[in-house]
Amino acid sequence: MSGELSGKEIDLRAVNGDGAAAGSAVAHGDLLIAFAEGVVGRDDAALARARAGVLAALGPAALVDAAAVAANFQRMVRIADATGIPLEGPIDVMTEDLRAYLGFDRFGSAANTPPPSVLKRALGQALRPIVPVVLRLFKGWRPAE
Repeated sequence: MSGELSGKEIDLRAVNGDGAAAGSAVAHGDLLIAFAEGVVGRDDAALARARAGVLAALGPAALVDAAAVAANFQRMVRIADATGIPLEGPIDVMTEDLRAYLGFDRFGSAANTPPPSVLKRALGQALRPIVPVVLRLFKGWRPAE
């Protein structure tokens, strides 16, 4: 969704370790992907190389930001997996195609989200083109203080 709002073409397959997709429109995407894979992997040398690459190319603040994002995703995934949190509301329908495209249903926790009903699927299909328009309208919106 953020790629659509920014007008950039981003190949999300990069999040699944597809090397061909690593050259997507995300600035320094190859370095950030190597760092993310190093964080969740078991190769300390690969993590050290990735950390050094991010530090050299982007600086210490970006390295801290990248580490914080990786840690936050690890935390959220562990909580969701441990508690069996299903996708809810329209999110399961709105993300159905993307989850299939990225192969997320191969993970055990996908069983916690039941398939949407025919009515819910039809509603999701109808709303899908509207959501980006609504998000663009609210892009940059800040509540009054």
